[in-house]
Amino acid sequence: MHELGVLNSMVHTIERIVKEQNVTEVHKLVIEVGELSGIVPRYLEQSWPAASYKTFMEKTELELIVIPGIVKCKGCGRVFNAVYSDLNCPDCGSLDMEILEGDDMIIKEIVCN
Repeated sequence: MHELGVLNSMVHTIERIVKEQNVTEVHKLVIEVGELSGIVPRYLEQSWPAASYKTFMEKTELELIVIPGIVKCKGCGRVFNAVYSDLNCPDCGSLDMEILEGDDMIIKEIVCN
C-alpha cells in the first residue's frame, strides 16, 4: 500500500507551503484521484489518520473526488470508461487505448483559516 507514502509526502509539501504563507491551520484538503492513477481512494482514506498524525493537519478533513478513467480505443475510436469495461473496448474488444483522463492524482484545493 503506497498510499500512505504518497500522503506523507503530500502532508510535508503542504506543510512547507502553508508555513511560507503564514497559515496556521488547514481545514480541508480536496484531492482528485483518477481511476487509472494506480492510487486506491479507499486506501487514501484509511491512511489519512496515520499520515496526518501529530502534524499540523491532524484535524484536517480529507475529501476525495474520483475522476473516471476515460479512454479512447485506438482500434475503433470508441470513447469509454476503462474501469467499467474491464480495460477492454466494448465495441471491438481491443486492449490498445489512449488515456484521455483519470490517470493522475492532484491536490484540487487546500482550505485554510
